[in-house]
Amino acid sequence: MPLEYLGAPPIASDRQARPFSPAVRAGDFIYVSGQVPANAEGEIVVGGIEAQTRQVMENLKKVLALAGATLDDVCKSTVWLQDARDFGAFNRIYMSYFGDNKPARSTTEARLMVDAKVEIDVVAYKPKA
Repeated sequence: MPLEYLGAPPIASDRQARPFSPAVRAGDFIYVSGQVPANAEGEIVVGGIEAQTRQVMENLKKVLALAGATLDDVCKSTVWLQDARDFGAFNRIYMSYFGDNKPARSTTEARLMVDAKVEIDVVAYKPKA
């Protein structure tokens, strides 16, 4: 089964298309590129880790929808935090999006691109109808 590239490459605040697909479907799995807290104009949202985590989660929902998937279909997430001291506040927001369906997760502290405090990528399992 061929790979299916979903969505147009995102445009950042410099108006340049980024060299990656928002998501790629490989059979029944959907691989979502790392999402940063950028709004529709490609600008990083202002505010602390809570506001940025909400924006990232909303961005993930939009990309998953390209494949007909939701956060309930996520089986694995990888999280990068700019500052490990934000872990507790990040977790409170993150958990509110997953409820009882908690995916496997890795979390690390890393220097992130742009002024993001958080970046998350996910893998979802959603068999094609």
